[in-house]
Amino acid sequence: MTERDKMKAGEWYNCVDPELDALRLVASQAVFEHRSLPPLERGDIAPLLRALLGQAGEGARIEAPFHCAYGFNIFLGAGVFLNTGCVILDTAPVRIGKGTMLGPTVQIYCPEHHKDPEKRLAGLEIARPVTIGENVWIGGGAIILGGITIGDNAIIGAGSVVTRNVAAGSTVVGNPARPVG
Repeated sequence: MTERDKMKAGEWYNCVDPELDALRLVASQAVFEHRSLPPLERGDIAPLLRALLGQAGEGARIEAPFHCAYGFNIFLGAGVFLNTGCVILDTAPVRIGKGTMLGPTVQIYCPEHHKDPEKRLAGLEIARPVTIGENVWIGGGAIILGGITIGDNAIIGAGSVVTRNVAAGSTVVGNPARPVG
């Protein structure tokens, strides 16, 4: 079983594997092209990046700069908007439902590094998926950790760190994010 196969299966894998490194390089090239779009094309998804994404629904927009680990694990519904500076470390599938908006510098982290320092130093990590429902609003600077599901119509306050699932229609704020209202 390759390290990529282990990553896809949700098992511990070596993130410094040459195959995975090559795939990250492909994503880096696509992100570079996206960052280089002329101002009049602001928000459009550059052709290389669009081809790399698992899905980019109609009207999905990504403001530059943007960064992703692989791209092929990112699935954007129709009308999704990612504001400037978003980072998605998509070692596992990241599904973002239609009409969802991410504020500036939102970060989604699927990889979890090993707790054992020697294994961590050797590059062992595990990938946990993130699922974000439809019509969700995620405020600027929020961080979403791997393994999280955010329900439809939820609101994540700016700067929140989401460490637990968020129910549909709820609003969470803070570090760690907690329900309000």
